[in-house]
Amino acid sequence: MKHILKIRLSYFFWIFLTVFGVLAFTLPHVKFDSAALTLFSVNSFLYGFYIGPILSAQKARIEELHRIVRAEANALFSMALVTRSFPVKLHDNMIEIIKSYISKVYKNKKIGSGETVYEELIGRCIDYKGDEDGVKKLLDQLVANQANRSNLALQMANKVYSNEWWIMFVLFSITLSFILLLDVGNNIFLMIVKALLCTGLSMLIVILIKLSTLTHKKAKTMWEPLKRLVDTKFYRID
Repeated sequence: MKHILKIRLSYFFWIFLTVFGVLAFTLPHVKFDSAALTLFSVNSFLYGFYIGPILSAQKARIEELHRIVRAEANALFSMALVTRSFPVKLHDNMIEIIKSYISKVYKNKKIGSGETVYEELIGRCIDYKGDEDGVKKLLDQLVANQANRSNLALQMANKVYSNEWWIMFVLFSITLSFILLLDVGNNIFLMIVKALLCTGLSMLIVILIKLSTLTHKKAKTMWEPLKRLVDTKFYRID
């Protein structure tokens, strides 16, 4: 599944168009009566009515993830600035822990991956016995950043539920079957339209899968502020 999700959407389009083009010309055609066409209309309406809000919600989720990751990158950048006033040994130690935290989050794309490291950073601040005022400020920033981390964990888990997938696939399958089997005579233009319709419906499902699993192109760039922070040694975010 992971390898399939790496395929670009443009490739999916041409694959679907080829497959449905062949099916449109080879499958037996059926003349549906008015009752069957009514069922098709109701099913198509339900499919569009159901998938539309879910698709919008997943797009909004990715936009929110972009905002949260950038907010955390800003918070970590501010923490790194605070450590510059620390003694050299303490500064280097804190920076290494922050880098380790970012590395775990960025590598695994999961906020829980850096939980232990983040707790270690808080622990170092709490256990510090010196008089460094910046340590208290750093601790305050670490605690304040917990809101970003909680929101990130919440949005990362905000995928499409399995029961929603089942409903969508049922409605999608019925809609697809009606279109492919619909008798349009020997009209080549309408055959192509059938293939394009099926391709469009399938692309909606693939886009939704990519959005939900955060493999969509729009989602892949959300971690860039954290990566840039480490690459520039805490001098730049973007």
